[in-house]
Amino acid sequence: MRFESFVEGSRLALDQLRSNRFRTGLTILGVVVGVATVMTISAMISGIRSTIMSEFEAAGPTNFFVARYDANEVRVTDDHSGPPWADNPKITTTEAREIGRLPSIRRKVIGINLSAEFTFGRQRLSSVQIAGREEGWGAFTRATIVAGHDMLNADVTSANRVVLITDRMAETLFGQLDPIGRRIHVNGIPFTVIGVFAMANNIFASLQQNLALMPYTSAIKHLNAWDGMLGVFVVTSPDATQADAIDDVITLLRTRRGLPPGEDNNFAIVRQDQMVDTFNRFTAAFFVIMIALSSVALMVGGVGVIAVMMIAVSERTREIGIRKAIGATRREILWQFLFEAVTLTLVGSAIGMAIGGGAAALIAAVSPIPAAVPLPAIVAALSMAGLAGIVFGLWPALRASRLDPVVALRYE
Repeated sequence: MRFESFVEGSRLALDQLRSNRFRTGLTILGVVVGVATVMTISAMISGIRSTIMSEFEAAGPTNFFVARYDANEVRVTDDHSGPPWADNPKITTTEAREIGRLPSIRRKVIGINLSAEFTFGRQRLSSVQIAGREEGWGAFTRATIVAGHDMLNADVTSANRVVLITDRMAETLFGQLDPIGRRIHVNGIPFTVIGVFAMANNIFASLQQNLALMPYTSAIKHLNAWDGMLGVFVVTSPDATQADAIDDVITLLRTRRGLPPGEDNNFAIVRQDQMVDTFNRFTAAFFVIMIALSSVALMVGGVGVIAVMMIAVSERTREIGIRKAIGATRREILWQFLFEAVTLTLVGSAIGMAIGGGAAALIAAVSPIPAAVPLPAIVAALSMAGLAGIVFGLWPALRASRLDPVVALRYE
């Protein structure tokens, strides 16, 4: 196929677009919707993933979490015997302290999570997420104290009724009042606000506008938090690798719990990269669903391409007969109409890419998601559109190429 033939085919295809704008617009609508969907969702997933990776790096890629079970491996079952980790003993504070004394560990932070209702006067916030921690929690949380002070070791050891709240919570509960030193009620129990903190500006901060921090001992003693869900955030020493630190923790816990060789651990070590892998598996499944939905739109557009190209073949039957009479080959006719079909879908793809790119820019401007269209999504969109043009344009192109020139010249 000569380059001149491609140029001619492209020119004829664009002429068809211009002469039948309404019909062409309806034809490529499915392609536009499919490509725009791929571009927009790809941009959102890419933005969320980049945020997760930046949080992973900021929190320390060698840090890990010791827990009663691994939430990444939880499976839903209809078995009434309870979850498989129910027999695992809880992580105790004694074990946590011994973990903190290992040479390969720089810091340990005991943690427990719960939710409660916060009230101040007539202001009420329900289902506020509470992170029960000990001093040093900042090693795992990207936050800055903007007023007051952090919890002290004495607050933890004495289970003092003190709490730190986010700046958004402070604004909701106290308005223009200074929150430091004021008493609020947590599930009806009075606590003193000692600090206000601001979360790092990212997508997760927007989802955690109502978040409170308090000594984990206070959460257990005063709010009846279940210590069966106690965990330990571990910061690896700069002189050790994550693998060394994990081996030391496993050896310590297995020895303390008297686990014989060959028996499975009755605790879990959760690395941050495992959470990233879980997110990747989730998004991979989401991509499959997205491609399936987009394929439906492309199928609709493809049916339209067949219809338009069949009409074009009928309208230009005499033209085909004349071209064959003056020496055009079946291959040239085939490629001309096939190239017109591909041009139709590529124009739809270009419009869809523009819409998807605009949607990504809008999402990045009005939300904390740094949405950006990745290059693989652009390549995939163009490939899908080109393939759709070839597949759905092949039948009309074959029909055009097989027309008898004598019959075509007599066509009215």
